Amino acid sequence: MDLASLTISEAAAAIRSGTMTASTFAEALLSKAEGSHALNAFIFHDSEQVLRAARVADQARAQNSTLGPLHGIPLALKDNLDTAKMPTTGGTPGLRNNQPRTNAKIVQKLIDAGAIIFGKANLHELAYGVTTNNSYFGTTRNPYDQDRIPGGSSGGVGAAVGARLVPGGIGTDTGGSIRIPSALCGVVGFRPTTGRWSQQGILPVSHTRDTAGPMTRSVADCALLDSVVTGIPTPSIDIPLKGLRLGIPRKHFWEPLEQQTGRLLEHVLERLQEAGVILIEANIDDIARLDFDAGFPIALYETVADLSSYLTTHNLQLNYQQLVAQCASPDVKTMLQSLQGEAAVSGQVYQHAIDVLRPQLQAIYRNYFDQHDVAGIVFPTTPLPASPVGDDETVTFNGERTPTFMTFIRNTSPGSVAGIPGISLPAAQTDTGLPIGLEIDSSVNNDAMLLSIAQAIEHILPRLPAPSC
Repeated sequence: MDLASLTISEAAAAIRSGTMTASTFAEALLSKAEGSHALNAFIFHDSEQVLRAARVADQARAQNSTLGPLHGIPLALKDNLDTAKMPTTGGTPGLRNNQPRTNAKIVQKLIDAGAIIFGKANLHELAYGVTTNNSYFGTTRNPYDQDRIPGGSSGGVGAAVGARLVPGGIGTDTGGSIRIPSALCGVVGFRPTTGRWSQQGILPVSHTRDTAGPMTRSVADCALLDSVVTGIPTPSIDIPLKGLRLGIPRKHFWEPLEQQTGRLLEHVLERLQEAGVILIEANIDDIARLDFDAGFPIALYETVADLSSYLTTHNLQLNYQQLVAQCASPDVKTMLQSLQGEAAVSGQVYQHAIDVLRPQLQAIYRNYFDQHDVAGIVFPTTPLPASPVGDDETVTFNGERTPTFMTFIRNTSPGSVAGIPGISLPAAQTDTGLPIGLEIDSSVNNDAMLLSIAQAIEHILPRLPAPSC
């Protein structure tokens, strides 16, 4: 058995039953990680610390202690989640020595459930991008093609889970930063309804748009981590695909797509119909305008205040300007410097986005689900597969150079602004072996139903092979 390919649920069951020790599992993962340094998935990783934690887990089982649902399971954490025993750098030089006093609330929940922190994963600097081409801690590479990006900003977690270095991990998502790397690295990524997961102890981008969420290799594992973090028992909802109604909003989400992405996902829609799913072809009116007009003013305005608050509450001896001055990635530094001064978003524009535009976006989603009687919408997570490393500003999309950031977040951003739950599933591979993701979004607070729908759809999708790395 390839232990590194076990899912969280499979490994946890084996450790509880005694058919595998936590130490054996940790050693298998550490061996895999040792041969995968080229991916640069981690900023902080201490093999001895992982092994010590695994031995403690084995001792607890030998003593017939009560075992949590994640007992002995190593997880990767994006390096913007506070950890009391590891630095939290946010992928930026100014925070390289940031040692929080306490764990983030969700991190503590995972530890209390028995999880072992395998390491802190690389990210696009300060979670402000989609490539994880980090100029200070180095570029993270896609496990399916190391000349390609893993996506971002949670690219380190995506690469680590996709490469079978860990069975799962936790990322954060402001405009697609869980779902994009999940799609590009061939894993499952779940963005919960905003507010379902605590944001306490997480280096922020925008409190209105941010959420943490799980990245795993099965929907069941996403549901398990969601249950641990929220304290809400995982419901056993058997969703029959026959008769399930899902919306297909072609305009914006399906047009245009990279040619092979479009062809492969049309085949996936055919599979859904063959399984009895009723696909409702209906667009979501005005979604692109509302996403842009609401989403960017909210994120850009809140970044300055939210980052400043984090620096103050953590007693760090630098302010926003000093943090940004030390940024190593040119794209991040330029953007964050522009958020103050003449180019800054005004309070009036921000308030209009919060009070008027975002509620309008939320309303059109709510009306769409109600009027068309659909449980969710289905679309490509990204309009194209992973692009080459180095395409930071522009990317080739259907023969033209288009802005990298805006192209990759096109489909994931609207749901983030509205705060609805979304999940990306591995759905296909290109001729060159690059993963392609299929996203399902549902209505606000409909997380449990969405996870059940995703699990039912997962059963009819092809299982992606492990990358050759």
